[in-house]
Formats: sequence, structure tokens, C-alpha cells
Amino acid sequence: MALLTFSSRLPTPKILPAIVSLKSKLPRGNASQLGFPAKSSFAFLSFLSFLGQSTTQASVSKCCAGPAWQPPKYVYPDPNPEFARAETQKFRVELMQRLSKNKDTFGKDIEEVVSVCTEIFSNFLHKEYGGPGTLLIEPFTDMLLALKEKNLPGAPIAARAALLWTQNYVDRDWESWSS
Repeated sequence: MALLTFSSRLPTPKILPAIVSLKSKLPRGNASQLGFPAKSSFAFLSFLSFLGQSTTQASVSKCCAGPAWQPPKYVYPDPNPEFARAETQKFRVELMQRLSKNKDTFGKDIEEVVSVCTEIFSNFLHKEYGGPGTLLIEPFTDMLLALKEKNLPGAPIAARAALLWTQNYVDRDWESWSS
């Protein structure tokens, strides 16, 4: 026995002929012939009757011709080059201060570590960051991988420091910049 379920939406024009065809193939008469309890088969037949008699292919096509409702799509603003330059400079200075506390980890390579992180951060701000809600994790994983690829010390510490600084300041700085 097949189980038929229906949603509360009207059928689309593509399935209406199939429903009307199904209605014509169902036996008339006693509901027990359908294998359903009397109340459910009555409701099902009433529904099919409603579709077959009160709606035509043309009327369904008119009312359902457009696409289903879609929620509005929020479009983030384009990256702001002036903000990106100013924020990159701030990032570079503050990351240098944070990483300088771990001189034993970074040693003489601290400048190169900060340069790699700053370059990746700058590219992200110039190409992808469009304000709050657009902060991604990829630039920080890229930092970690680039630092490891260049065999620079303290890659996880530097990438984490960059991420934490960004989470704490970038969205807030964007808000004050754009207001």
C-alpha cells in the first residue's frame, strides 16, 4: 500500500495533470476499497475533487507561475581600500607588540613572521572583508600554513594572535570607520 502525503501548498502546474489522472483511476464508491480508513480517504478524495473541479491548468499556471518566495539576500558592501590600508597598519604594529613578548620563540625572525601575517591580512581586507559578518577564518589558516611552509618559528602562536586581534578589533573599527 502506498502512502500519499500532501503539503499545504497548491501543486505546481507540472504535477496537476498527474493528480487529476490519479483521481480518475481511483475506484468510486466505498472508501474501504482504497485501503484507507473512511475519514482519510474521504479527505483525500475531496482534495482531489477540489483540484480537479475548481482549478484548471490555466488558473494554476497563473497563480503559481513565479518562483517560490525567497528571503531577501543581504549584500555586503565592497571592501574599502582606505579602511584596509589603515587597519593593516594598525594590525602590523599591534601584532609586532604582541609577538615581541615571545622573543625566545620568534628570535630574529619576528620581522619576517609579522610581514607574512600582515601581507595575508592585507590581501583579505582589500579583497574580501566588507564589514561585520564577513570575517572569515581562511586568512588565519593561510597564515599558519605560510609560516610553516617558510619554516618560521612560532607559526601557531602568530596565527592565533592575529586571529584574536582581528576578532577583537576589526568589526569594531569598521563600525567606527563607516559611521
